[in-house]
Amino acid sequence: MFHFKSALKRIFTVLFFSTLVLLPSWSANRPRFKVIAFFTAKNDRAHISFVDEANRWFSEQASAYNFIYDTTVNWNNLNHDFLKNYQVVIFLDTRPETTDQRSAFREYMEKGGAWMGFHFAAFSLNNSAIPQNWDWYHNTFLGSGEYKGNTWRPTSAILRIEDRKHPVTRGLRETFISSPNEWYSWKNDLRNNPDIRILLSIDSTSFPLGTGPKQNEIWHNGFYPVAWTNTKFRMVYFNLGHNDIEYENKTNRELSFTFTSETWNKLVLKSLFWLAGTKFRGS
Repeated sequence: MFHFKSALKRIFTVLFFSTLVLLPSWSANRPRFKVIAFFTAKNDRAHISFVDEANRWFSEQASAYNFIYDTTVNWNNLNHDFLKNYQVVIFLDTRPETTDQRSAFREYMEKGGAWMGFHFAAFSLNNSAIPQNWDWYHNTFLGSGEYKGNTWRPTSAILRIEDRKHPVTRGLRETFISSPNEWYSWKNDLRNNPDIRILLSIDSTSFPLGTGPKQNEIWHNGFYPVAWTNTKFRMVYFNLGHNDIEYENKTNRELSFTFTSETWNKLVLKSLFWLAGTKFRGS
C-alpha cells in the first residue's frame, strides 16, 4: 500500500542531505575576496615593465588561490560606490592626484579598507613633477615623507625580516636575495614613528649597493626599510617595483623581473591575504 506522506518525507530527506553535500563545493568556488589594482604605467619603462609583470602575476595567483583581481587606469574610480566592492586596493606605480580621489581613498582607509602599495606609489619630491603636496598620505599614512635618494643601477639585495612576529612575515626565511631593484631612501626615519612596524629591510651584507656611476647612488652603509605597515591602518608598502631595463643602447629590453624570489612572492601573498582578512594557506 502506497503511503504518500511517508514517500514525501523520504523525498524531502534526500533533497535536504543532497543540498548539504553540495553546499561546501559551492562555497569553495566563491571568490574569497576582491582586489582592485590602480596604475598609470606611463613614461618610465622600468615601472611599466613592473606593472605589466605584476598584473600577470596577480592574475595567476587569483586563479590559483580563488580571489578576484581587477585592474583600472581610471583613478576617478577612487570613489565610495566603486571601492565598496573591493576588500583590498593596490597602487602599482603612482598615487591619486585630485582632491576627490584622495578624499575617497582616505575615507576608504579610515573606515577599515585595506591597501598595498609598491615602489613609486610612495614617491614624492618637491620641485618635481610629483611634489609632496599630500601630508596625510606621505607623512601620516606611509610615514616616510618625501623621497630622499636612490641607488643606481638596479641591483639585487639581501633582505632581512625585521619583525618576525607579524602575520605576514611569520614562518619566512630570515634573509633572502631579492630581484634587482632601484632602492629608495626617505626623509623620515621610520624607526622613530611609533605607528610604523618595519617588516623588511636591506641587510648590511648588501653593501656596497648600487653600481653608479654617481657616487651618491652607491650606498655603503645605513638602515633602509623595504616593507612596513602602519598599525593605525590595514596597509603594507613594498619598496620593490622597478625592473632593470637596457636604457644604454635604447632597446628598452627587460633585464630583470620582480616576482622571481619564492620568499618574496610568498611575502606578497601572505600580505594580500592578511589585508583581506583571511589566512593564506599556500605552500
